[in-house]
Amino acid sequence: MQHPRPGRTHHQSGGARGAVVSFTALLSLALTGCGVAGIGDDGDGGGDARSSVDAASVAGIDCADAGKVQGTGSSAQQNAMQYWIKHYQSACPGVRIAYNPIGSGAGGAQFLRGATAFGGSDSALKPDEVERSKAVCRGGRAIDLPMVGGPIAIGYDVPGVEDLTLDAETLAKIFDRKITDWDDPEIRRLNPGADLPSMPVRPVHRSDDSGTTQNFQAYLAGAAPEVWTHPLAKAWQGTGGASASGSSGVASEVTSGVGAIGYFELSFARARQIKTVTIDTGAPAPVAPTPATASAGIAAARVAGTGSDMKLKFRYDASTPGAYPIVQVTYEIVCDRGNQKATLPGLKSFLTYTASKVGQKDLSRLNYAPLPESVAGQVRDVVGTLS
Repeated sequence: MQHPRPGRTHHQSGGARGAVVSFTALLSLALTGCGVAGIGDDGDGGGDARSSVDAASVAGIDCADAGKVQGTGSSAQQNAMQYWIKHYQSACPGVRIAYNPIGSGAGGAQFLRGATAFGGSDSALKPDEVERSKAVCRGGRAIDLPMVGGPIAIGYDVPGVEDLTLDAETLAKIFDRKITDWDDPEIRRLNPGADLPSMPVRPVHRSDDSGTTQNFQAYLAGAAPEVWTHPLAKAWQGTGGASASGSSGVASEVTSGVGAIGYFELSFARARQIKTVTIDTGAPAPVAPTPATASAGIAAARVAGTGSDMKLKFRYDASTPGAYPIVQVTYEIVCDRGNQKATLPGLKSFLTYTASKVGQKDLSRLNYAPLPESVAGQVRDVVGTLS
C-alpha cells in the first residue's frame, strides 16, 4: 500500500507552433573533415549517411544552402546528436554539422570563448556566464534552448528484490548514509510485499563533476528539502558512499556490488539490464523511468528564463500521475543576437530540425525523452528569431 501525500499544483509551459516547412533538395558540396566525433554511423566524421536513412524520415527539414556548424559539450546528448546529424546531413549535404561530446563544462567554456557555434549543457547558464557571453554575442547574450530530455534512473542490485519503490525522502537518506540497511523500516513501509534482506546499502555516486549529479541532487533538494540540505552543485555533496567516474562507472559499480544502488541515464540501465527503482511521488501509483514518463515530467516544468532564454524550472515535489520526477534536460547554448554570419543559417536550420516533430519523434528509441510539444514549439519560435 502506498502512502500518497497531498496533491500539489504544477505549471506547464505553453505556446507551440507547427512543424517546420518542407525540405528543398540542394546540391551536394564537398565536406571537409573536422576530426570531431558524432558524425555518421561510426562517429569518425566520414561515410555516406544517406545510404542508410529513409528519405521519408527527413522530409520535414528546411535546409540551409551551405556552412559548417560546430558544437561541443554534454555527453548525455551524444547519441541524440549522432542521430540528428546523420539525418540532417542526409537531407542537407551542403551543410557540415560537427559535435564533440567533451562534457557540459568544457563545452560551455569553448562556446564562451567563441570557439563554437553552440554548446551543449545539462544545466542552464549561470548569471556570470551570461555576462561573459556578451563579449562573444556582440549586441546580445547567450541563451538556453532545451532540446532533449531523459530520465535519471536509480539502479540497484538487491538479491531477491525484483521490484523496488522508494520516495524522495528515503532516497535522500540512502545517499546521505542515514539509511544503511536494506531492511530498514522506511524501505519496508514502501515495499510491504518485498523480501528485503538484512544487508548493507551501498550507495554509489559520480566521482567527477557532472550535470547528471547536479540534476539528481536538485531532485533530492527539491522533493526532500528537510532531509537533503546540501548545496546544489555538479560535484557530489552527500556523505560517504562509493564513487566511480562517469555514468558507465557508476553502472559498473552497481552491477559488481551486491546491495549497491546508484544513479545514471536510463540507457545504461537498459544496456546492462540493471533493475530500476519506481518513485513514489504521492500520485496514485509509483512511476517507473521511461522516455514517456520523463516527457511527462518535463511537461510539468515551466520556463523560468527571461527574454528568449528558455531555462526550465522543475517542480520536483509535484505528484502528477505518470510523471517521472528525476529528469534532466540538455540545453543548446547559442547567442540570441551576434551569431557568426557564416554559421547562422546552418545553425538555425539544424536546431529548427532538432526541435521539430520529425527530429523529436524517434528519440524514445534511443532512451531519450522527446520534448513535449508545448516546449518544442517555443524552442522553434526562439530559433527563428536568432540573428
